[in-house]
Amino acid sequence: MSYTKTKIALNQLVADLVQGHTVLHQIHWYMRGEGFLFYHPKLDKYMDILSEQLDTVSERLITIDGSPYSTLKEFAEHTKIEDRSGQWNTSISEDMHRVSTVIRQLVEDYQQGVDAASEEGDAASEDVCTGYLRDLQKVLWMLQAEIGKAPEIER
Repeated sequence: MSYTKTKIALNQLVADLVQGHTVLHQIHWYMRGEGFLFYHPKLDKYMDILSEQLDTVSERLITIDGSPYSTLKEFAEHTKIEDRSGQWNTSISEDMHRVSTVIRQLVEDYQQGVDAASEEGDAASEDVCTGYLRDLQKVLWMLQAEIGKAPEIER
């Protein structure tokens, strides 16, 4: 089986996981204000989570005979996550909204991975995506609660 749709979905995850990690790292570096001592190490944890997921998703893609994006050009061309310059004048609240936006995109990507893998009968890729979907939905719920919103997880 070629798993064409699954490979596309996993490669989208590769691009967005790299970009998402970069955005979180940028926020981590530029963060200032009340809550810094709490959020700065929290972003380290989130970056570690995305790094682990990137490795697993990329290796799964290789396992099903795919070729993960691996250049900055490919990541930039394929990511759905906004790229912008770091700013010193954002509030912690604005930063957390941006982190929430990154995680929300990854949740959407993982759902697309689940759907594609399910349709193509790739139970292992579906399992990988389902587990990470669950994990990031929980992160999204917590981030949304922190900024005073409901999780707003659609399906």
